[in-house]
Parts: sequence; structure tokens; C-alpha cells
Amino acid sequence: MTDNSEIKEYILGVNSTELRRLEFQHDVWKEVTDSFLNKINIQKGWKCLDVGAGPGFVSMQFLDLTGETGEVTALEPGKIYLDNFREYCRTKKIENAKFINSSLENAELEENHYDLIFLRWVIDFVSDPGNFLLKLLRSLKKGGVIALQDYAYEGIALFPKGGPFDNIADYVRKYWIAGGGDPYFTTNIPAVFRKENIELMEFSPVSLAGDNRSNIFRWAYLFFKGHLHSMTELNIISKELEAALDQDLESHYENPDTVFFSPVIVNIIGKKK
Repeated sequence: MTDNSEIKEYILGVNSTELRRLEFQHDVWKEVTDSFLNKINIQKGWKCLDVGAGPGFVSMQFLDLTGETGEVTALEPGKIYLDNFREYCRTKKIENAKFINSSLENAELEENHYDLIFLRWVIDFVSDPGNFLLKLLRSLKKGGVIALQDYAYEGIALFPKGGPFDNIADYVRKYWIAGGGDPYFTTNIPAVFRKENIELMEFSPVSLAGDNRSNIFRWAYLFFKGHLHSMTELNIISKELEAALDQDLESHYENPDTVFFSPVIVNIIGKKK
């Protein structure tokens, strides 16, 4: 059963337009994610839980990495997203995938079951990330790995500077908080791991950069073209500021001297002792 309350809380939306943006986002960040997954050394036969799996792009990779003896569970509250992964498995005749159309809070997960629990762009978006994380740790086997990729929302910058986009990080953080999330929860995770007897194996920042024709700038461009108006509707910015931000973004889109820096993504790996 789908938990509609959690879908509403996902500030970026659950729809076909967002699905296409998520697919492009996956492609832009795939090299970063692949490098991160290589550090985990995922084995054949592992049981993997992909939390907030979205359309299932990383779940598809887990199926390849764990093989036919593995088990890959996609946990996703948005039915339109989970159906994308379900259809992929149907087409490929994959039988070792599981699908949970639910919020984590309402999902019944086996304790001490998973070899790997993975979250990408999830933990910072939920309203109670501390308890969210603790529930996941209970489902992790002894010796199992929890791996997260999420923001510490600093570092985003668009050059040349001098326009309203200089302050975009402030507006995005307010937008995020309006959806019930915490754009800095990743900074609390080492403390949670220490308390819960989880060995911190990796905690490292990643940022991408590029010019006005790079995929990383295109990623940001698509996000802001889709969400500036939503910020206005939530009274985070005014209509006048929305127009000014959009104009500044378009100006950079046309400027070959543009350089964009993404916000910081933190790669986090913990191992249950």
C-alpha cells in the first residue's frame, strides 16, 4: 500500500516529469555512485535493500552485482517510480527482486537480514531522520554495510557571480525544510554510528563542476526550471525574485564563461559490529 502522506512530504514531487529528471540525475552522478559502490565490494548472494529506490536505477545495478543468488528489495513510496523498476524486472524475467510500495515508517522489515542497505538522496528529505536511520540499522546483519549518499548543502555556486543566484543555497535550504527535511543531517551520522556501534568506514565529500554545456550544469538547470515556481508557491521567494533568478539562470545558460559547482554530496559507509 502506498503511503500518500510521505509522497506529499517529498518536496520534489512524484510524477512522470520528476521521473525523467531522476533518470538524467542518475546518469550525471553515475560515475560518482559507481566509484562509491566499488568501495563496498558487493558480493554475489548479498541481500540488498535500496531505500527510497525511486525508479530503481541503483536497484538494477544491485541485481547485476549480487547475481541470481542475491536478493534485491526496492523500498519506495511512489508507485509510479516502483512500477518502473517492477516493469524492468518483468521484462528481464528477474525473479530475485522484491518490491515494497510503502514508506519506511510503515514497512515491515526483517531484523538482522540485509548485507547492504543503501540510501541515495533520501535521509536528508525525511521528517524524522534519526529514527529513520535507527530502523534501518536494526534490519542490518552483523557485519553488514549501510551506505548513504546525500547532501551537506554547501558549496553550490554559479560563476560569474553578481546576480540573485548568488544566494540560491539559502532559498533551496528553506525549500527543503518546508518539506520537512534537514539539508545537513549527514553531518550527524558519524555521531549516530558511534552511539549505535557502527564502524565509520567512509565519510568523504564529492562535488562536480562544469561549464554551461556540461551535464552537471544541465542537471541544476532542470532542477531550478522545475522548482523555482514551487518555491514561490511556498512563499520562500517572491514572484519578482523568481523572475530574477530565472533570468540569471538563463543568462548563465547562454554564457560560455559560466562555471557551475554542485552542492556537496557526502559519501558515507558504516559497518555493523
